[in-house]
Amino acid sequence: MPMQTWVETITAATGDSAALANSTSETTIAPPNTHIILPSNYLDKIGATLRLYATGRISTLTASPGTLTFKVKLGPTANIAVATGPAFALNTTAKTNVPWWLDWLLTVRTNGTGTSATLMNVGQWTSEAVIGSPAPSAGSVGALMIPASAPAVGTGFDSTVANTFDLTATWSVANAANSIQTHQLMLLSFN
Repeated sequence: MPMQTWVETITAATGDSAALANSTSETTIAPPNTHIILPSNYLDKIGATLRLYATGRISTLTASPGTLTFKVKLGPTANIAVATGPAFALNTTAKTNVPWWLDWLLTVRTNGTGTSATLMNVGQWTSEAVIGSPAPSAGSVGALMIPASAPAVGTGFDSTVANTFDLTATWSVANAANSIQTHQLMLLSFN
């Protein structure tokens, strides 16, 4: 028997995030208005799914740009990495303000108190900043999967309390040429 579902836009960016550059510290790249609080028990239904879309611009250092890692965070103060992407290797050809696109699904596998709640997650990051991407004149860009190994559930969290949402990024190399900024972010709920 078919199940009735609905889609809700939980939050959508109304402006840009601050640029993350010249740092190896994990930093939010979610625009300020998207740091919403999901009410207690919002993620209490097994199978409930969140879909995160984010886009922006990225610039990378020539030859040794290092890696970039994304995390989706929840928790009372957005302190728990419920989904962590791999350390994405970056193109060794310098990029300046090229677009990127992140599409990440997070599905409730378990719920409960303490660290009982978990999310299965899988996604994709697309940009010409991805290692191995051809030049734009070749007509293609690279895409990398999240995770880089078999899909698995992320770190456990408490689904019975209010949870604040965040998207963070971390560079492995601090250099002013390594910069990322989010221009659009939308978090959808499929329940």
